[in-house]
Amino acid sequence: FKKGIKKKSNTITKLLNLLRKTKLLRKQTFKINIKKNIPHGSGLGGGSSNAADLLNHLNLIMKLGLNKNQTKKLANKIGFDVPINLEMKNTFLTGQKGEILRTEQQFKFNVLIVFPNLFCSTRKIYQKNNKFTSLKPISYFRIKSKKKLINFLKNENNDLEETVIRFYPKIKKIIDNIKIQKGCLFSRITGSGSACIGIFSNMNTAIYAQKLIK
Repeated sequence: FKKGIKKKSNTITKLLNLLRKTKLLRKQTFKINIKKNIPHGSGLGGGSSNAADLLNHLNLIMKLGLNKNQTKKLANKIGFDVPINLEMKNTFLTGQKGEILRTEQQFKFNVLIVFPNLFCSTRKIYQKNNKFTSLKPISYFRIKSKKKLINFLKNENNDLEETVIRFYPKIKKIIDNIKIQKGCLFSRITGSGSACIGIFSNMNTAIYAQKLIK
């Protein structure tokens, strides 16, 4: 999925330029190879996780001396989703004021991902989106039951979805198509799009839905 990514301007080069600008790196040069398994502009955080991993790695091996808050501030300058990708130890969900809320345990989900070969700019979608749900104090990160977590997520929504569909009507057709498949618990876009996901009751129904949707 390297097509469409500029070698001289991407999350990795932005990070290196930022570290040099802040004098955290000086004349060091690096050869970095990335195997791009996640589609560009899909809302799956591929580029963001690349930058986050490299920032964590450089902080460790180059002894940059960045604490948690400093690392997060730098990550935020690179992209919207980079701070979330700094910590991958547990399942987590973003909450109010950019905080990370973890579930008390990890759950396995049967997820079908459909990438419609459309590029969604995270910055553009956020700028064009006028609807943001007011968040209330929540305790879903304390949920220990997979069933309760799924029921909670089914009643949630992605505030960016309407904006994405406005630009790309094709995405609504995909979401609706996933939703009507046997065993689908709920479906929506991932992040700012363009990938769409369906959470299924078991792996067999997810595989069958994949064949039908293809």
